[in-house]
Amino acid sequence: MRTTVGIVGAGPAGLLLARLLHNAGIDSVVLESRDRAYVEQRQRAGILEQGTVDVLRAAGAAERMDREGLRHDGIELRFAGRRHRVDFPALAGGRSVMVYAQTEVCKDLIALQLEAGGPLLFEAEALAVEDADTDHPRVRFRHEGVEDVLECDYVVGCDGFWGVARQAVPASLTRVFERTYPFGWLGILADVPPSHDELVYARHDRGFALLSMRSPTVSRLYLQVPEGTDARAWGDEEIWDELERRLETDDDWRLERGPITQKSVTPMRSYVHEPMRHGRLFLAGDAAHIVPPTGAKGLNLAVGDVVTFARALAHRRGTGSAALLDAYSETCLRRVWQAERFSYDMTTLLHPAPDATPFEDRLQLARLERFASSRAAETDLAEGYTGFPFG
Repeated sequence: MRTTVGIVGAGPAGLLLARLLHNAGIDSVVLESRDRAYVEQRQRAGILEQGTVDVLRAAGAAERMDREGLRHDGIELRFAGRRHRVDFPALAGGRSVMVYAQTEVCKDLIALQLEAGGPLLFEAEALAVEDADTDHPRVRFRHEGVEDVLECDYVVGCDGFWGVARQAVPASLTRVFERTYPFGWLGILADVPPSHDELVYARHDRGFALLSMRSPTVSRLYLQVPEGTDARAWGDEEIWDELERRLETDDDWRLERGPITQKSVTPMRSYVHEPMRHGRLFLAGDAAHIVPPTGAKGLNLAVGDVVTFARALAHRRGTGSAALLDAYSETCLRRVWQAERFSYDMTTLLHPAPDATPFEDRLQLARLERFASSRAAETDLAEGYTGFPFG
């Protein structure tokens, strides 16, 4: 099998890249180790930056998002019983974000790919990326019990942190930057309308809490828990009681409860792999970088990566110049490190550390007070949350 771009992984990054390449008249093949049902059901991110929304619309992949997604023009910060709203359009040049789950983005892009795109092979396990430093890289994979080879001009690894693409970059050329946090997020899905019409980020002495949503009838909520927590150790009423404590305010706001349909614990870490390119292998998304979910940046960073690659390859085709492809890693990493910085700031702003001193607790509150009293501080938060420019 032969193609111009071999894409390893059919998450939102790989699927969107296939769509962008198709629209540019460039052929590709997508290899995904899981089956279609798994890809369309795995729960991940739910916040789309303005830039991501714009890219999906330009790619012709936004019809259902625009119909069913929830535009949000701000978030609420809660601390010491107080509530402070950050107004995105007023602070960030009219930009906003969209609540639309990654599962739905994948469903939309899969439907488009199967209808009008190139080959999308489910249950096709990539075994190795070979000859990445030559003009003819290849992906060895297994599909329907048979090993095969996909010969390419370029390979883009969108196969996540545990995938094979990054393993093709020689260790001697690699630098890794990493931080693991001593807490995680206990997340729930609940069949109950959201208790607030925008996301609520709450800093409490007992730990962080987040009130989010998936739809007008489904709530997504999170609690800061110690690293290594087992979600099964928390009873449903215990979760609701703790959420109520951490989200409490000085006014008459109330948390609505409902049946919990899913529980899981997400570890918190920051990770960057440099470089993001080796020869004709390009890494995108979690294959190259991970952010703690506090800043809602993971999916959006992956979108930035594949937009950068698609533009660079189209430029190569149109002009004969490989300058943008050669600059891929440097271009992406500028945005990646800004997102890492923003996500780290949000995480350390809102999560009391297990060993925090009273001095550090007061510093957190002072930082939050700054957002409530300074338009300049609010503007930096709004610009970061709604997204850094692509490229």
